[in-house]
Amino acid sequence: MKAATVNELKKELVQIEPAEVTELCLRLARFKKENKELLTFLIYESHDIPAYINEVKKEMEVQFAEMNRSNLYLTKKSLRAILRSNNKFIRYVGKKEAEIEILTWFIILIKKTNIPIYASVKLSNLYTTQLEKINKVISELDEDLQHDYKRELEEWVMEK
Repeated sequence: MKAATVNELKKELVQIEPAEVTELCLRLARFKKENKELLTFLIYESHDIPAYINEVKKEMEVQFAEMNRSNLYLTKKSLRAILRSNNKFIRYVGKKEAEIEILTWFIILIKKTNIPIYASVKLSNLYTTQLEKINKVISELDEDLQHDYKRELEEWVMEK
């Protein structure tokens, strides 16, 4: 069975009664945790993006505090798990500024927790990839915002 395109789905959803659309959304939310999380974001949190970003940052701080740092392999796995959840939150928001803030906070927490990123090639690559990703998104923004974000990032990257 082939899935319909987004455009086809949009045309069909316009023709359906609001109560039926509600039922479809609830049914969709039952199937996958990520669908439920997205629906929760759209209903409760999408109106206040800065507060949502702060919640994501707090959650990231908790994840860093609970991180298993007994060896580099477990540290890398923990960082990957944090990145997976960050990428999910970034997709929910869908704004470049939010992506920059969340990924920059990830880099800042790596620096603050003194994770030995250059002790492992994989950790170093993970760190470098995130920096490249941030710089790529920054380059797509307005010049004023580019300057502000680059300066903030450089403060943390050059530190230590």
